[in-house]
Order: sequence, then structure tokens, then C-alpha cells
Amino acid sequence: MSQVAASMESIISLQGLRKRFGEIEALKGVSLAIPPGITYGLIGPNGSGKTTLMRILVGISRPSAGTARVLGRVMPDRGAAQAIGYMTQLEALYQDLTVEENLDFFARVYGLSGQARRQRIQEVLELVELAPRRASLVAELSGGLRRRASLACALVHQPKLLILDEPTVGVDPELRIQFWNYFERLTQAGASIIVSTHHLDEAGRCGRLGLLREGELLIEGTPDELREQAHASTLEDTFLHFARRRTLL
Repeated sequence: MSQVAASMESIISLQGLRKRFGEIEALKGVSLAIPPGITYGLIGPNGSGKTTLMRILVGISRPSAGTARVLGRVMPDRGAAQAIGYMTQLEALYQDLTVEENLDFFARVYGLSGQARRQRIQEVLELVELAPRRASLVAELSGGLRRRASLACALVHQPKLLILDEPTVGVDPELRIQFWNYFERLTQAGASIIVSTHHLDEAGRCGRLGLLREGELLIEGTPDELREQAHASTLEDTFLHFARRRTLL
């Protein structure tokens, strides 16, 4: 398949993507095509380039070389950014505002107004089970509740593409399961999700996976395809296999 055809059929298409920070090359020529309507997992140790890649996908950072095409547009692009929901590792919430006030702010940023805005805020509050805490200041919430509020803010404008940077870090196992059950419902409804995670049980729930290490994409495919290529029965053994192979190259 040609690169042009692949980019037309992919919600994300990366070609030779590089990113430098001074002498450090955080991404080293990453090329990747991600189909729509799935949860795509980015796996890799700290410093592998996952967050850098996500920041380029949402248009916060510019690549040093190569192209990142998202929703058919080369990033950074304001039109594409408006259709993306982004949840960072660090909470992008206003601590001195209530949960509902934070949602109202982000809804206005994304152009929602009037009754449509109020209705959508109510929907996402119920979705993440924060309706009873709508009037609580973010600063008063537990870590798990703040993660719920962050997810609600990323969802408030009903994005076509959801980019989640370790969304379950620091949350309890029950909430992790709730998040992932919801992610599955979103993709079943036609949304696309790019998510980074260190939890291999979460990785196993992704439609496809990409393993990043030291800024390089070592391998990508479905969980079953990766296990088969590594001749491994578990994802843990699979990732260890590819990490060792990279070290020996």
C-alpha cells in the first residue's frame, strides 16, 4: 500500500518522525499508521518517547523532522486539535475551581454553548460518576476523583480522537477497570483512542500495540501478533524479548 493511501485510511499517520531537545533525540524516525476505531496502546519505559510523541500528535510540540498527520491534517493544525481530547499525566485542572466550573471552562474553549454545553457537562459528570461532587473544588478531591475529572474534561466536546497519557496512573484497581470498560464502549461507538500505559493487563485490552524504546518504535501489531513473533505466551515475556533483541543489535 502506498504512503498516500495508508494516510487516507489511518486516523494517525507518522512518517520519519524525529524530535530533538538539544543534544537529546527523543524520537528517532518513527513511522506508523494507526487505523480508526481502535484503542492503540503505546508501551515503553520512562524516557522512551511516549509523551513526546503524544505532544506532537495533539499539536503542542512540533517535530524536528518528519510529519505527523492526524485526522487527515499535518500537525500542528488547529482544526484537528479541536477534534482531539487530551488527558495528560499531570492534571490540567484549575485547583481553585469546582469540578463543574472546570468542565464549563473546557467546554467553552471547545466552542460548546448554551443548552448543548450544559447538557454535555451533565452527561460527562454522570459518565465518570462525579455528579454528586460537581460543586466540589478540585483541590478537595482525592487523586482518583481528580483523574475522573481530568477524563471528563478531555471528553466534554465529544472528540473523535482521545489521546490519554497514562490515564490510570495512581488510581485504584477498581477505577482502572472502570476506565478501561468505558474506553471499550467509546471505541465500539466509533471513537479512536491512543493510550500509554505501564500496566500489561491494560496493554492486553488494546486493539494494537506499539513498543517504544529510546525513541525508536521496536515493534507494533496486535497483542496476539506480537506474542507470536516473540514465541511468547505473555506480553511481559514478549516485551522482554524485543527489548533484549534491541540491546543486542
